[in-house]
Amino acid sequence: TFGSGRQPQLNLAGHCNPPNCQILRDSINICQSRGIKVMLSIGGEYRNTYSFSSPEDANQLADYIWNNFLGGNSPSRPFGDAILDGVDFDIEGGSNLHYETLALKLNDHYKSKSRKFYLTAAPLCIFQDNILQKAINTGLFDYVWVQFYNSPGACNFVSNNPTSFKNSWSQWINSMSTKKVFVGLPATSNAAPSGGFVEAKDLTNQLLPIVKPSPKY
Repeated sequence: TFGSGRQPQLNLAGHCNPPNCQILRDSINICQSRGIKVMLSIGGEYRNTYSFSSPEDANQLADYIWNNFLGGNSPSRPFGDAILDGVDFDIEGGSNLHYETLALKLNDHYKSKSRKFYLTAAPLCIFQDNILQKAINTGLFDYVWVQFYNSPGACNFVSNNPTSFKNSWSQWINSMSTKKVFVGLPATSNAAPSGGFVEAKDLTNQLLPIVKPSPKY
């Protein structure tokens, strides 16, 4: 939850009850010591819980994220002195306003430290409805993980009939300056009730031959 007068709220799916999540500090540090990047994902499927009312609104969220989760300072950091590796934009609906402002402000903070911080995005695969287009067009995003699921008839991968998926993949890789684009897929069919789960054999034999030739894959 964030923006438009709402206090930012952290949802860790029951793993701990914010703001008392400092017990996760050691787990975060262990993952990072093994080369695993730990990101803060903003947005999600509950589309009516986030939006921005103005550029200043977006700047304020960037400051909040930097001070509470990344390289800044705050007396109320949810994970204590653990420093996350960046921010993932998982914006699945609502207004498209001011996400580019958020990216630019976060990048300003990133430049104040020698440590590498990341910006990533996980847009829905329907290219024409890309809420994050302006943000991604800033060229600041390290990776984009396109959600190729829950979009039946538009860009889900369909075994033996991959035309829609292929066309959408082509649009994504040809429209962005981002160096790496990932195919976001659900791990189980239950995770994507509107479709998009791909069997392992179809992934290997049909989907990967479509995407692997791209240097952005």
